[in-house]
Amino acid sequence: MSFKRLTPSDFLVSADSITAACWTDNVTPLSSFYTSSTQEASSQGDYVLAVYQTSSISDNAAIQFYTGYANALGSGSTPYDIAISGSSPSRTLYGQYRSLILEDENASFIFGGVTQSDFFIVSVERANYKQSLLPGSLNLLLSGSGTDKVYLTDNSNDVSVVPYINGTRVYQLVSGSNGSSYSGSGYTAESGSYGWFLPDMGTILLNGQALACPAGYEGGIGLKYSGSALQSNPSVVPNGYNNALIYTAISKGDSFGLNSQENVTSDYVFIRPQNAEFNYTTNPSFISGSTGQVIYSQFINNPQTYITTVGLYNDANELLAVAKLSKPLVKDFTKEALIRVKLDF
Repeated sequence: MSFKRLTPSDFLVSADSITAACWTDNVTPLSSFYTSSTQEASSQGDYVLAVYQTSSISDNAAIQFYTGYANALGSGSTPYDIAISGSSPSRTLYGQYRSLILEDENASFIFGGVTQSDFFIVSVERANYKQSLLPGSLNLLLSGSGTDKVYLTDNSNDVSVVPYINGTRVYQLVSGSNGSSYSGSGYTAESGSYGWFLPDMGTILLNGQALACPAGYEGGIGLKYSGSALQSNPSVVPNGYNNALIYTAISKGDSFGLNSQENVTSDYVFIRPQNAEFNYTTNPSFISGSTGQVIYSQFINNPQTYITTVGLYNDANELLAVAKLSKPLVKDFTKEALIRVKLDF
């Protein structure tokens, strides 16, 4: 075993972006959607509805995303206490997302320049992506009553400066595909954009007011959901009703494409055995134990070794990493080598 001190020029740091489909088995787009009656009937079902890629009782079933509904006034779900107006799961969700995204209990959600007090939630299962969602990969088809349909994507390709809210990237949802709107801004006339795409949070907020517009009028899907109009009689809206409503719109669309993104930082270490280096072995079987001479005379003037392993040590002579070559590398005085070691973190 021989040692060689590395210099700063032997090190290089590089970052690579790795993309993959968000859905189980790398399926894209997702076209099959299932729910679990057990989950829907549980206390969790009052807030969100879990969506699977196959029947929930199947051995291969895995949660792909959750749907939910948030309302600043608490409408669209049953109050915890009928005597306390507005105290309901939808209001709890609104407060949670307002604190998480806006970080201000007095702030409002503004979709394409229009302030809205409610929205639908599509939250991707955290295990389905490593770092963030990939801007420009969102292609979501929603279908409402009749033949009303809308193709949604984020506007990442239409903006020159990445928009942030409290350090989190926030893109507007527009009518389009692959990160570009079909025409103009892709917004509805009175309700603003179709919502927000938050890739760093794995979350999509859908503007219910925009989706409620009829297709022929403003580009919505005529989604008839229960919101502020039922504030005076909230008990008629069971918990989970709106969660199932947006799930149905996604399911009828039969196409939900979305990719994840991960930036992997790699450290490259270049090992450069020069012609005069690493030509002699330290294997004791080549040295006479009594005289200390080389046993095989052909290795005196024309030595030859085989490099099989590279070990990286610190100044305390502690082994930090080991790299194995795919096959032994022949080394003698007539050969030089360049071995590149890649360390991923």
